Amino acid sequence: MRALPVFYDPRQNASNPDSASPSAHKPAEVMTSWQALGVRLDVRGFEPIRPEQLYTVHKVSYVDGIFAGTIRNGFYNTFLEVAESLRWTSGSFLAAARCVAAGAPVAVSPTSGFHHASWGGGGGYCTFNGLMLAARTLLDEGVEKVGILDLDMHYGDGTDDIILQFRLSQRVEHYTFGLSAVAHGGACNPEGTERWLAGLPEIVDGFQKKGCQVLLFQAGADPHVEDPLGGVMTSEQMRRRDAIVFTRCRELGLPVAWNLAGGYQQPLRKVLDLHDATLLACAEVFARD
Repeated sequence: MRALPVFYDPRQNASNPDSASPSAHKPAEVMTSWQALGVRLDVRGFEPIRPEQLYTVHKVSYVDGIFAGTIRNGFYNTFLEVAESLRWTSGSFLAAARCVAAGAPVAVSPTSGFHHASWGGGGGYCTFNGLMLAARTLLDEGVEKVGILDLDMHYGDGTDDIILQFRLSQRVEHYTFGLSAVAHGGACNPEGTERWLAGLPEIVDGFQKKGCQVLLFQAGADPHVEDPLGGVMTSEQMRRRDAIVFTRCRELGLPVAWNLAGGYQQPLRKVLDLHDATLLACAEVFARD
């Protein structure tokens, strides 16, 4: 079995005791869970993001205020420990994106908390938009077009805001499940979810047809039917979702860097089980001999 490249550093964790979201400390929990699965992981180091890199997708005063502790982060607090950890979460995803842009078929970032962060602010447990930071960096480094497949339960409004702010709609193809499927009624019942899954291969194909050279895939856990903020997919449907994305990417030769998102069930073990299933789906497709 081939090893999957995973970009992880303990410094991408923060305790963040006042938040209802587990995202700040979840990377460590995810890695412990993944390492017990028997999947070969090539855990790699990376550099944290510098504030000036974040200026390419966020307002300068917003970035500086987060690191100074004068502006509330996406978790609605001003903890400097959280701010520092975010340099590593965005750094992890950027490293995974660069890995696939350089030729790897797949790379993994055990991170959450990106798609609600807009040009000028955060919210929804998202402070900096690591999806758009990775996309913008790849574009600056020579990739012609980047795809973002956001399968979190909720609309990636921050991602759309940054695309609009920097006029990147011709170079960043963005599909957000929370708007494209849920808000339009396409996956709000069992029959609708099945129809959406049947059409998912075509959605993935669309990124390649539109010229995307790299796909950034956000594998949200909160579409699970038992999630207090989600509620449309069973565990089996979510496993199929991930298997479809990974299988189609491999068939197309479309490099994919993926991260985690969402997941608010209690206990956290329920969320970790969903993230485990995503890793296993990835390994089944990309780690086979």
